Amino acid sequence: MERIKSFTINHNILKPGFYISRKDGEIVTYDLRTRKPNAGDYMSNSAMHSVEHMFATCVRNSEIADDVVYFGPMGCQTGFYLVVRDVEPGKVFEITKEVLKQILEYDGPVFGASAIECGHYENLSLDEAKKECRAYLKVLESQTNMEFTYPQ
Repeated sequence: MERIKSFTINHNILKPGFYISRKDGEIVTYDLRTRKPNAGDYMSNSAMHSVEHMFATCVRNSEIADDVVYFGPMGCQTGFYLVVRDVEPGKVFEITKEVLKQILEYDGPVFGASAIECGHYENLSLDEAKKECRAYLKVLESQTNMEFTYPQ
């Protein structure tokens, strides 16, 4: 069986950051890595779920809304995937920072926090989402790799 690309990345040297995971024609998958893999510091299910609701809603209401294909957590609890169609990577990076700031400024219920809208709506926390977003924004504000490539 052929290995998928994400399994070819050396996770032992991967640090938090914003990476281009793969390109499939006009579709680009971004690795929004919030944690160092295999370091024992993982997002809780509630934090991942809350960021997913907040970020997905905000990015789908941003200026790249029509080009967003998907946003969701990695099963390893160390980040998220953002899949976008035909938008320049630098623009996606800037929109990502804008969305994080928007979440930090938001004061209200987590988007989709009802039994009608979500299959586990009790497992949402705006405070946890903000904590995750604050920490990740700090990482992105110090990122110098503007090619968005994985470390070798």
